[in-house]
Amino acid sequence: MTKSELLRQQILALVAEYAKEEWPERRFVPGETPVPVSGRVFDDDDISHLVDSSLDFWLTAGRFAAQFEQNFARQLGRRAALLCNSGSSANLLALSTLTATELGERRLRPGDEVVTVAAGFPTTINPILQNGLVPVFLDIELGTYNISVDRLEEAIGPRTRAIMLAHTLGNPFDLDAVMATAREHDLWLVEDTCDALGSVYRGRQTGTFGDLATFSFYPAHHITMGEGGAVATDQPLLKKLAASFRDWGRDCWCDPGKADTCGKRFDWQLGQLPHGYDHKYIYSHVGYNMKATDMQAAVGVAQLKKLPRFIAARKRNWARLSEGLAPLAAHLILPRATPGSDPSWFGFPITVRTGASFSRRDLVAHLESRRIATRKVFAGNALRQPAYQEIACRVVGDLTSTDITMRQTFWIGVYPGITDEMVDYVVSELSGFVRARVAGTAAARS
Repeated sequence: MTKSELLRQQILALVAEYAKEEWPERRFVPGETPVPVSGRVFDDDDISHLVDSSLDFWLTAGRFAAQFEQNFARQLGRRAALLCNSGSSANLLALSTLTATELGERRLRPGDEVVTVAAGFPTTINPILQNGLVPVFLDIELGTYNISVDRLEEAIGPRTRAIMLAHTLGNPFDLDAVMATAREHDLWLVEDTCDALGSVYRGRQTGTFGDLATFSFYPAHHITMGEGGAVATDQPLLKKLAASFRDWGRDCWCDPGKADTCGKRFDWQLGQLPHGYDHKYIYSHVGYNMKATDMQAAVGVAQLKKLPRFIAARKRNWARLSEGLAPLAAHLILPRATPGSDPSWFGFPITVRTGASFSRRDLVAHLESRRIATRKVFAGNALRQPAYQEIACRVVGDLTSTDITMRQTFWIGVYPGITDEMVDYVVSELSGFVRARVAGTAAARS
Protein backbone atom coordinates (compact mmCIF):
# COMPACT_ATOMS: atom_id res chain seq x y z
CA MET A 1 0.00 0.00 0.00
CA THR A 2 1.35 3.41 -0.95
CA LYS A 3 1.58 6.25 1.54
CA SER A 4 -1.19 8.14 -0.26
CA GLU A 5 -3.49 5.10 -0.07
CA LEU A 6 -2.78 4.74 3.64
CA LEU A 7 -3.46 8.44 4.19
CA ARG A 8 -6.75 8.14 2.29
CA GLN A 9 -7.84 5.30 4.56
CA GLN A 10 -6.97 7.34 7.63
CA ILE A 11 -8.78 10.40 6.30
CA LEU A 12 -11.94 8.42 5.55
CA ALA A 13 -11.89 6.78 8.97
CA LEU A 14 -11.67 10.22 10.60
CA VAL A 15 -14.44 11.53 8.33
CA ALA A 16 -16.76 8.74 9.48
CA GLU A 17 -15.92 9.50 13.10
CA TYR A 18 -16.49 13.23 12.53
CA ALA A 19 -19.88 12.64 10.86
CA LYS A 20 -21.15 10.61 13.79
CA GLU A 21 -20.02 13.30 16.20
CA GLU A 22 -21.33 16.25 14.18
CA TRP A 23 -24.77 14.85 13.31
CA PRO A 24 -26.00 12.74 16.25
CA GLU A 25 -29.63 11.71 16.57
CA ARG A 26 -31.54 14.45 18.37
CA ARG A 27 -34.56 14.25 20.64
CA PHE A 28 -37.89 15.47 19.26
CA VAL A 29 -39.53 18.25 21.25
CA PRO A 30 -43.15 18.88 20.13
CA GLY A 31 -43.69 22.50 19.15
CA GLU A 32 -39.97 23.25 19.18
CA THR A 33 -38.36 20.73 16.84
CA PRO A 34 -39.38 21.38 13.22
CA VAL A 35 -41.32 18.74 11.32
CA PRO A 36 -40.16 19.43 7.74
CA VAL A 37 -41.95 18.30 4.61
CA SER A 38 -38.71 16.88 3.24
CA GLY A 39 -34.97 16.87 3.72
CA ARG A 40 -31.71 15.04 3.30
CA VAL A 41 -31.25 11.85 5.30
CA PHE A 42 -27.61 10.84 5.42
CA ASP A 43 -24.94 9.15 7.52
CA ASP A 44 -21.18 8.73 7.75
CA ASP A 45 -21.12 6.55 4.63
CA ASP A 46 -22.49 9.40 2.50
CA ILE A 47 -19.92 11.83 3.90
CA SER A 48 -17.12 9.32 3.37
CA HIS A 49 -18.11 8.80 -0.26
CA LEU A 50 -18.17 12.57 -0.81
CA VAL A 51 -14.70 13.05 0.67
CA ASP A 52 -13.34 9.99 -1.15
CA SER A 53 -14.40 11.60 -4.43
CA SER A 54 -12.97 14.97 -3.45
CA LEU A 55 -9.58 13.38 -2.83
CA ASP A 56 -9.50 12.30 -6.48
CA PHE A 57 -9.97 15.97 -7.43
CA TRP A 58 -11.75 14.81 -10.58
CA LEU A 59 -14.24 17.66 -10.69
CA THR A 60 -16.46 16.56 -13.57
CA ALA A 61 -18.18 13.20 -14.13
CA GLY A 62 -15.84 10.28 -13.38
CA ARG A 63 -15.71 6.88 -11.74
CA PHE A 64 -18.56 7.52 -9.31
CA ALA A 65 -20.80 8.88 -12.08
CA ALA A 66 -20.23 5.73 -14.13
CA GLN A 67 -20.87 3.56 -11.07
CA PHE A 68 -24.08 5.41 -10.22
CA GLU A 69 -25.44 5.17 -13.76
CA GLN A 70 -24.78 1.43 -13.81
CA ASN A 71 -26.24 0.82 -10.33
CA PHE A 72 -29.27 3.03 -10.94
CA ALA A 73 -30.12 1.36 -14.25
CA ARG A 74 -29.85 -2.01 -12.54
CA GLN A 75 -32.09 -0.81 -9.70
CA LEU A 76 -34.76 0.20 -12.23
CA GLY A 77 -34.31 -2.76 -14.52
CA ARG A 78 -33.68 -0.46 -17.48
CA ARG A 79 -30.92 -0.74 -20.04
CA ALA A 80 -29.45 2.70 -19.50
CA ALA A 81 -29.47 5.65 -17.10
CA LEU A 82 -27.78 8.99 -17.79
CA LEU A 83 -26.82 11.19 -14.87
CA CYS A 84 -27.40 14.93 -15.18
CA ASN A 85 -27.41 18.00 -12.94
CA SER A 86 -31.10 18.09 -11.88
CA GLY A 87 -34.52 16.55 -12.36
CA SER A 88 -35.61 19.67 -14.23
CA SER A 89 -32.66 19.24 -16.58
CA ALA A 90 -33.62 15.58 -16.97
CA ASN A 91 -37.07 16.67 -18.18
CA LEU A 92 -35.53 19.11 -20.65
CA LEU A 93 -33.08 16.47 -21.88
CA ALA A 94 -35.80 13.85 -22.29
CA LEU A 95 -38.14 16.01 -24.34
CA SER A 96 -35.32 17.63 -26.33
CA THR A 97 -34.10 14.15 -27.25
CA LEU A 98 -37.40 13.55 -29.05
CA THR A 99 -36.72 16.51 -31.37
CA ALA A 100 -33.64 14.87 -32.91
CA THR A 101 -33.62 14.45 -36.69
CA GLU A 102 -32.36 10.88 -36.24
CA LEU A 103 -35.90 9.92 -35.17
CA GLY A 104 -37.25 10.60 -38.66
CA GLU A 105 -40.99 11.09 -38.98
CA ARG A 106 -41.52 10.53 -35.25
CA ARG A 107 -39.37 13.49 -34.22
CA LEU A 108 -41.12 16.36 -32.46
CA ARG A 109 -41.26 19.55 -34.49
CA PRO A 110 -42.20 23.11 -33.43
CA GLY A 111 -45.97 23.37 -33.21
CA ASP A 112 -46.49 19.71 -32.33
CA GLU A 113 -48.60 19.04 -29.25
CA VAL A 114 -47.73 17.33 -25.97
CA VAL A 115 -50.48 16.23 -23.56
CA THR A 116 -49.90 17.14 -19.91
CA VAL A 117 -51.61 18.70 -16.87
CA ALA A 118 -51.48 22.21 -15.42
CA ALA A 119 -51.41 20.97 -11.81
CA GLY A 120 -47.81 20.09 -11.11
CA PHE A 121 -44.25 21.30 -11.11
CA PRO A 122 -43.39 23.92 -13.76
CA THR A 123 -40.43 22.04 -15.21
CA THR A 124 -42.69 19.27 -16.45
CA ILE A 125 -44.34 21.90 -18.64
CA ASN A 126 -41.37 24.15 -19.42
CA PRO A 127 -39.51 21.77 -21.78
CA ILE A 128 -42.61 21.65 -23.97
CA LEU A 129 -42.53 25.43 -24.34
CA GLN A 130 -38.74 25.63 -24.56
CA ASN A 131 -38.78 23.28 -27.56
CA GLY A 132 -41.44 25.31 -29.39
CA LEU A 133 -44.14 22.70 -28.74
CA VAL A 134 -47.72 23.24 -27.62
CA PRO A 135 -48.97 21.85 -24.28
CA VAL A 136 -52.45 20.34 -24.20
CA PHE A 137 -53.85 20.53 -20.66
CA LEU A 138 -56.25 18.12 -19.02
CA ASP A 139 -57.80 18.27 -15.56
CA ILE A 140 -56.79 16.08 -12.60
CA GLU A 141 -58.64 13.92 -10.06
CA LEU A 142 -58.99 15.08 -6.48
CA GLY A 143 -57.53 12.50 -4.13
CA THR A 144 -54.96 11.09 -6.55
CA TYR A 145 -54.01 14.52 -8.01
CA ASN A 146 -53.10 12.80 -11.28
CA ILE A 147 -54.45 13.27 -14.79
CA SER A 148 -58.14 12.56 -15.24
CA VAL A 149 -58.12 10.15 -18.16
CA ASP A 150 -61.84 10.54 -18.97
CA ARG A 151 -61.08 13.03 -21.74
CA LEU A 152 -57.65 11.78 -22.71
CA GLU A 153 -58.81 10.40 -26.05
CA GLU A 154 -60.54 13.70 -26.81
CA ALA A 155 -57.26 15.54 -26.20
CA ILE A 156 -55.50 13.76 -29.07
CA GLY A 157 -55.44 15.94 -32.17
CA PRO A 158 -53.78 15.70 -35.60
CA ARG A 159 -50.55 17.29 -34.28
CA THR A 160 -50.36 15.45 -30.94
CA ARG A 161 -47.06 13.60 -30.80
CA ALA A 162 -46.30 12.94 -27.12
CA ILE A 163 -47.55 12.68 -23.56
CA MET A 164 -45.47 14.07 -20.68
CA LEU A 165 -46.81 13.48 -17.18
CA ALA A 166 -45.55 13.29 -13.61
CA HIS A 167 -46.57 10.81 -10.93
CA THR A 168 -47.90 13.40 -8.49
CA LEU A 169 -46.32 13.25 -5.03
CA GLY A 170 -45.23 9.67 -5.73
CA ASN A 171 -48.71 8.43 -6.69
CA PRO A 172 -48.59 6.73 -10.13
CA PHE A 173 -50.92 8.09 -12.77
CA ASP A 174 -53.28 5.68 -14.58
CA LEU A 175 -50.63 3.95 -16.67
CA ASP A 176 -53.10 1.47 -18.16
CA ALA A 177 -55.09 4.24 -19.82
CA VAL A 178 -52.11 6.43 -20.71
CA MET A 179 -50.09 3.57 -22.21
CA ALA A 180 -53.08 2.34 -24.20
CA THR A 181 -53.59 5.81 -25.69
CA ALA A 182 -49.88 6.20 -26.44
CA ARG A 183 -49.79 2.86 -28.25
CA GLU A 184 -52.99 3.49 -30.21
CA HIS A 185 -51.82 6.86 -31.50
CA ASP A 186 -48.08 6.11 -31.73
CA LEU A 187 -47.22 8.79 -29.17
CA TRP A 188 -44.00 9.16 -27.21
CA LEU A 189 -44.36 8.93 -23.42
CA VAL A 190 -42.04 10.88 -21.14
CA GLU A 191 -42.61 9.61 -17.60
CA ASP A 192 -41.64 12.23 -15.01
CA THR A 193 -40.71 10.04 -12.04
CA CYS A 194 -38.94 12.78 -10.07
CA ASP A 195 -41.32 12.35 -7.11
CA ALA A 196 -41.94 8.63 -7.48
CA LEU A 197 -38.71 6.65 -7.29
CA GLY A 198 -39.67 3.20 -5.98
CA SER A 199 -43.40 3.49 -6.69
CA VAL A 200 -44.95 0.43 -8.30
CA TYR A 201 -47.85 0.06 -10.75
CA ARG A 202 -49.28 -3.42 -11.26
CA GLY A 203 -46.07 -4.98 -9.97
CA ARG A 204 -43.75 -2.87 -12.13
CA GLN A 205 -41.65 0.11 -11.07
CA THR A 206 -42.59 3.56 -12.24
CA GLY A 207 -39.91 4.95 -14.48
CA THR A 208 -39.94 1.77 -16.58
CA PHE A 209 -43.05 2.49 -18.67
CA GLY A 210 -42.11 5.57 -20.68
CA ASP A 211 -39.90 5.73 -23.74
CA LEU A 212 -37.89 8.03 -21.47
CA ALA A 213 -38.21 8.48 -17.72
CA THR A 214 -36.79 11.22 -15.54
CA PHE A 215 -35.67 11.37 -11.90
CA SER A 216 -34.54 14.00 -9.40
CA PHE A 217 -31.96 13.75 -6.64
CA TYR A 218 -32.59 17.13 -5.01
CA PRO A 219 -32.51 16.95 -1.17
CA ALA A 220 -36.32 16.74 -1.05
CA HIS A 221 -36.41 13.56 -3.11
CA HIS A 222 -36.18 9.85 -2.38
CA ILE A 223 -32.39 9.85 -2.54
CA THR A 224 -30.19 12.88 -2.83
CA MET A 225 -26.88 14.03 -4.19
CA GLY A 226 -27.65 17.70 -3.49
CA GLU A 227 -28.39 18.65 -7.07
CA GLY A 228 -28.79 15.89 -9.62
CA GLY A 229 -31.11 14.00 -11.90
CA ALA A 230 -31.23 11.16 -14.40
CA VAL A 231 -32.84 10.06 -17.65
CA ALA A 232 -33.53 6.36 -18.14
CA THR A 233 -34.46 4.43 -21.29
CA ASP A 234 -34.35 0.97 -22.85
CA GLN A 235 -33.73 2.27 -26.37
CA PRO A 236 -30.04 2.60 -27.40
CA LEU A 237 -30.77 5.37 -29.91
CA LEU A 238 -32.58 7.46 -27.30
CA LYS A 239 -29.70 6.95 -24.88
CA LYS A 240 -27.19 8.14 -27.48
CA LEU A 241 -29.30 11.17 -28.36
CA ALA A 242 -29.92 12.13 -24.72
CA ALA A 243 -26.19 11.88 -24.00
CA SER A 244 -25.49 14.22 -26.90
CA PHE A 245 -28.02 16.82 -25.72
CA ARG A 246 -26.57 16.57 -22.20
CA ASP A 247 -22.96 16.94 -23.39
CA TRP A 248 -23.07 20.20 -25.39
CA GLY A 249 -24.86 18.54 -28.34
CA ARG A 250 -21.60 16.99 -29.49
CA ASP A 251 -21.49 13.96 -31.76
CA CYS A 252 -18.57 12.42 -29.84
CA TRP A 253 -19.47 9.94 -27.09
CA CYS A 254 -16.11 9.78 -25.28
CA ASP A 255 -16.25 10.07 -21.50
CA PRO A 256 -14.62 13.15 -19.94
CA GLY A 257 -10.84 12.83 -20.04
CA LYS A 258 -10.90 10.18 -22.80
CA ALA A 259 -10.40 10.41 -26.55
CA ASP A 260 -10.75 8.35 -29.72
CA THR A 261 -13.22 5.83 -28.31
CA CYS A 262 -14.57 5.44 -31.85
CA GLY A 263 -11.10 4.77 -33.26
CA LYS A 264 -11.55 7.43 -35.96
CA ARG A 265 -11.37 10.74 -34.10
CA PHE A 266 -9.79 12.52 -37.08
CA ASP A 267 -11.55 10.57 -39.83
CA TRP A 268 -15.13 11.86 -39.68
CA GLN A 269 -16.97 13.99 -42.22
CA LEU A 270 -20.28 15.39 -40.92
CA GLY A 271 -22.31 18.40 -41.97
CA GLN A 272 -20.29 20.80 -44.08
CA LEU A 273 -17.13 20.44 -41.99
CA PRO A 274 -13.87 19.42 -43.66
CA HIS A 275 -13.01 15.73 -43.54
CA GLY A 276 -11.01 14.86 -40.44
CA TYR A 277 -12.42 17.62 -38.24
CA ASP A 278 -11.84 16.64 -34.58
CA HIS A 279 -14.81 14.49 -33.55
CA LYS A 280 -14.65 16.02 -30.06
CA TYR A 281 -15.76 19.31 -31.62
CA ILE A 282 -18.48 18.12 -34.00
CA TYR A 283 -21.97 19.06 -32.83
CA SER A 284 -25.01 17.18 -34.11
CA HIS A 285 -27.61 18.78 -31.82
CA VAL A 286 -28.33 22.12 -30.20
CA GLY A 287 -27.47 20.87 -26.75
CA TYR A 288 -26.47 21.90 -23.24
CA ASN A 289 -23.89 21.10 -20.59
CA MET A 290 -25.95 19.28 -17.98
CA LYS A 291 -23.42 16.87 -16.54
CA ALA A 292 -23.21 16.28 -12.79
CA THR A 293 -19.96 16.26 -10.86
CA ASP A 294 -18.33 13.11 -9.53
CA MET A 295 -18.71 14.36 -5.96
CA GLN A 296 -22.47 14.53 -6.42
CA ALA A 297 -22.47 11.07 -7.96
CA ALA A 298 -20.43 9.69 -5.06
CA VAL A 299 -23.15 10.73 -2.61
CA GLY A 300 -25.71 9.15 -4.94
CA VAL A 301 -23.83 5.84 -4.91
CA ALA A 302 -24.02 5.77 -1.11
CA GLN A 303 -27.65 6.94 -1.02
CA LEU A 304 -28.84 4.32 -3.49
CA LYS A 305 -27.92 1.59 -1.01
CA LYS A 306 -30.40 3.12 1.45
CA LEU A 307 -33.28 3.39 -1.01
CA PRO A 308 -35.22 0.28 0.18
CA ARG A 309 -35.39 1.49 3.76
CA PHE A 310 -36.17 5.05 2.64
CA ILE A 311 -39.12 3.75 0.64
CA ALA A 312 -40.31 1.65 3.57
CA ALA A 313 -40.16 4.68 5.89
CA ARG A 314 -42.17 6.83 3.46
CA LYS A 315 -44.86 4.16 3.18
CA ARG A 316 -44.97 3.71 6.96
CA ASN A 317 -45.32 7.44 7.62
CA TRP A 318 -48.02 7.79 4.96
CA ALA A 319 -50.01 4.85 6.36
CA ARG A 320 -49.75 6.23 9.90
CA LEU A 321 -51.01 9.65 8.77
CA SER A 322 -53.79 8.07 6.73
CA GLU A 323 -55.03 6.03 9.69
CA GLY A 324 -54.72 8.90 12.16
CA LEU A 325 -56.54 11.42 9.96
CA ALA A 326 -59.28 9.08 8.70
CA PRO A 327 -61.85 10.41 11.27
CA LEU A 328 -61.54 13.85 9.60
CA ALA A 329 -62.69 12.64 6.17
CA ALA A 330 -65.95 14.59 6.40
CA HIS A 331 -63.92 17.81 6.42
CA LEU A 332 -60.80 16.87 4.45
CA ILE A 333 -60.24 14.98 1.21
CA LEU A 334 -57.49 12.55 2.13
CA PRO A 335 -55.17 11.07 -0.50
CA ARG A 336 -55.75 7.70 -2.10
CA ALA A 337 -53.45 5.52 -4.15
CA THR A 338 -54.26 5.05 -7.82
CA PRO A 339 -55.93 1.64 -8.33
CA GLY A 340 -53.32 -1.04 -8.97
CA SER A 341 -50.48 1.00 -7.48
CA ASP A 342 -48.19 0.81 -4.47
CA PRO A 343 -46.78 4.34 -4.17
CA SER A 344 -43.45 5.34 -2.71
CA TRP A 345 -45.00 8.52 -1.40
CA PHE A 346 -43.30 11.89 -1.74
CA GLY A 347 -45.88 13.68 0.42
CA PHE A 348 -49.32 13.47 1.98
CA PRO A 349 -51.75 15.80 0.13
CA ILE A 350 -54.84 17.12 1.92
CA THR A 351 -57.71 19.11 0.41
CA VAL A 352 -60.00 21.16 2.64
CA ARG A 353 -63.52 20.29 1.51
CA THR A 354 -65.73 22.99 0.03
CA GLY A 355 -68.06 24.18 2.78
CA ALA A 356 -65.74 23.24 5.64
CA SER A 357 -65.84 25.52 8.70
CA PHE A 358 -62.24 26.57 8.07
CA SER A 359 -60.08 27.38 5.05
CA ARG A 360 -56.78 25.97 3.85
CA ARG A 361 -55.17 29.21 4.95
CA ASP A 362 -56.52 28.77 8.49
CA LEU A 363 -55.31 25.18 8.76
CA VAL A 364 -51.90 25.83 7.21
CA ALA A 365 -51.34 28.84 9.49
CA HIS A 366 -52.09 26.67 12.52
CA LEU A 367 -49.71 23.91 11.43
CA GLU A 368 -46.92 26.31 10.57
CA SER A 369 -47.32 28.02 13.96
CA ARG A 370 -46.71 24.58 15.53
CA ARG A 371 -43.53 24.15 13.43
CA ILE A 372 -45.20 21.63 11.10
CA ALA A 373 -44.12 22.56 7.58
CA THR A 374 -46.56 22.54 4.67
CA ARG A 375 -46.33 22.99 0.91
CA LYS A 376 -48.76 23.63 -1.92
CA VAL A 377 -49.11 21.18 -4.81
CA PHE A 378 -46.39 23.04 -6.65
CA ALA A 379 -47.75 25.51 -9.24
CA GLY A 380 -51.40 24.80 -8.39
CA ASN A 381 -52.80 25.74 -11.79
CA ALA A 382 -49.82 26.76 -13.90
CA LEU A 383 -52.06 28.65 -16.30
CA ARG A 384 -52.81 31.11 -13.50
CA GLN A 385 -49.10 31.67 -12.77
CA PRO A 386 -47.51 34.90 -14.11
CA ALA A 387 -45.08 33.06 -16.37
CA TYR A 388 -47.77 31.28 -18.35
CA GLN A 389 -50.29 34.02 -19.05
CA GLU A 390 -49.46 34.32 -22.74
CA ILE A 391 -48.35 30.84 -23.75
CA ALA A 392 -49.76 29.04 -26.78
CA CYS A 393 -51.69 26.03 -25.47
CA ARG A 394 -54.88 24.03 -25.74
CA VAL A 395 -57.18 23.16 -22.82
CA VAL A 396 -59.52 20.18 -23.11
CA GLY A 397 -62.59 20.47 -20.91
CA ASP A 398 -62.37 22.57 -17.78
CA LEU A 399 -59.77 22.59 -15.04
CA THR A 400 -62.18 22.52 -12.10
CA SER A 401 -60.25 20.06 -9.92
CA THR A 402 -57.00 21.81 -10.82
CA ASP A 403 -58.41 25.08 -9.49
CA ILE A 404 -59.74 23.38 -6.34
CA THR A 405 -56.25 21.99 -5.76
CA MET A 406 -54.79 25.46 -6.25
CA ARG A 407 -57.12 26.99 -3.66
CA GLN A 408 -57.77 24.22 -1.13
CA THR A 409 -54.93 21.67 -1.20
CA PHE A 410 -51.61 21.43 0.63
CA TRP A 411 -49.29 18.59 1.61
CA ILE A 412 -47.26 17.53 4.60
CA GLY A 413 -44.17 15.39 4.81
CA VAL A 414 -43.63 11.65 4.96
CA TYR A 415 -39.89 11.56 4.28
CA PRO A 416 -37.64 9.16 6.21
CA GLY A 417 -36.43 11.84 8.64
CA ILE A 418 -39.93 11.99 10.15
CA THR A 419 -40.32 9.69 13.15
CA ASP A 420 -43.42 8.00 14.58
CA GLU A 421 -43.37 10.57 17.36
CA MET A 422 -43.47 13.38 14.81
CA VAL A 423 -46.33 11.78 12.89
CA ASP A 424 -48.35 11.40 16.07
CA TYR A 425 -47.75 15.07 16.87
CA VAL A 426 -48.91 16.12 13.36
CA VAL A 427 -52.07 14.01 13.68
CA SER A 428 -52.79 15.46 17.12
CA GLU A 429 -52.34 19.08 16.03
CA LEU A 430 -54.27 18.72 12.80
CA SER A 431 -57.11 16.79 14.45
CA GLY A 432 -57.30 19.19 17.36
CA PHE A 433 -57.59 22.18 15.06
CA VAL A 434 -60.33 20.66 12.89
CA ARG A 435 -62.40 19.47 15.84
CA ALA A 436 -62.14 22.82 17.59
CA ARG A 437 -63.27 24.68 14.48
CA VAL A 438 -66.14 22.28 13.85
CA ALA A 439 -67.25 22.52 17.48
CA GLY A 440 -67.02 26.31 17.40
CA THR A 441 -69.12 26.52 14.26
CA ALA A 442 -71.74 24.20 15.72
CA ALA A 443 -71.89 26.26 18.93
CA ALA A 444 -72.31 29.49 16.97
CA ARG A 445 -75.27 28.04 15.09
CA SER A 446 -77.05 26.78 18.21
